[in-house]
Amino acid sequence: MATITPPKDPESDPRVKAVFDDIRATRGTDFINNVWRYLAFDPGLLEQTWAEVKAVMAAPTALEPKVKEMIYAAVSIANSCEYCTHSHLAAARAKGMTPAEQADFFRVVASAGKTNHLLNGLRIPVDDAFLMDKE
Repeated sequence: MATITPPKDPESDPRVKAVFDDIRATRGTDFINNVWRYLAFDPGLLEQTWAEVKAVMAAPTALEPKVKEMIYAAVSIANSCEYCTHSHLAAARAKGMTPAEQADFFRVVASAGKTNHLLNGLRIPVDDAFLMDKE
């Protein structure tokens, strides 16, 4: 259950409408998902969050868009964010993630989770070879 109530007509606020229009233009779709609809309860928070997400996820960078979505999904799994896990796996599939890649993705997430827990418990010192200042 949500902790806030989304505005009934969010686009009646010109700041919200501007963000929603930018989301539509950036993503090439009329769909505005619940994240943005709920964040519209505070136009400043909506503007800030969209600007940050757009700068990382929509701008061309050295990482392919599908890879960005897969990384976002992995972090979402680690942080137990059901919404973001579903949203970013769907986006990764839309950007070409195959069922075989999704299966490998889950294998990597599961393996990383297990070894992270082991190493957090064991507190093994990091090898000098892995430290940037030792290269």
